[in-house]
Amino acid sequence: MRFKGKTALISGAGRNIGKAIALAFAGEGADVILVARTADDVEKVAQECIGMGVQALPIAADAGKHEDVERVVQQGLQRFGKVDVLISVVGLRPHRPFWQFSYDEWQQVFNVNVHSTFFFAKALAPGMIEQRSGSIVALGGMSSVTAMRPGIGAVAASKHGLYGLIKAMAVDLGPYRIRANLIAVGNIDTERRNPEWYLPGEEPKPEHQHLALRRDGYPQEIANAALFLASVEASYITGDRIACSGGRYPGM
Repeated sequence: MRFKGKTALISGAGRNIGKAIALAFAGEGADVILVARTADDVEKVAQECIGMGVQALPIAADAGKHEDVERVVQQGLQRFGKVDVLISVVGLRPHRPFWQFSYDEWQQVFNVNVHSTFFFAKALAPGMIEQRSGSIVALGGMSSVTAMRPGIGAVAASKHGLYGLIKAMAVDLGPYRIRANLIAVGNIDTERRNPEWYLPGEEPKPEHQHLALRRDGYPQEIANAALFLASVEASYITGDRIACSGGRYPGM
């Protein structure tokens, strides 16, 4: 078990990719702090993790609010004493032309897609620096590689910002043996909580001619990448980005 004796904090852990990552870390022996906005969702995932023989602390919170994040970290440290791994999963993906966003809507996308990772990392950094170890993995998107699609201005801008933040964290935290990396996530077969955010014709289709593998990915495949980046197998990888996209070509 790669993470036995370690504690992982996973935001967005109630559903889809976040849930898969939570279960993957529990399966590798990690105790987990699970964060999601919906208490019922995250509590169910916590019970699954406990059934795998680890400890799990479910916390309902809004990762886009620094006061919620500070509360989560405080409760997690009180329970486990340390956090070794941060997996920042939360994200918003509204698809519409940038000029159609209100100022508040635009700010909310950045609060969740960028600031949440900053909030968690800022709160956890002192402990990781003290123990001189840690790994931060954030989930971005292929829009951090290319923005050549209509209606993704807010998503592309925030995901580019997130990748810049991860690279800066890698430089600042590297002397303390703390690594920071990003997973650029492609088309994944997940439940859409907000289908109204997607432009007509942007729902997943049977054919995927723009993908080398010609299929959507699965949440477990993203979880596998998160496990790798957080593990000792990736001990010389930091400030970098792995594309889990099925071979999606830039500009598509």
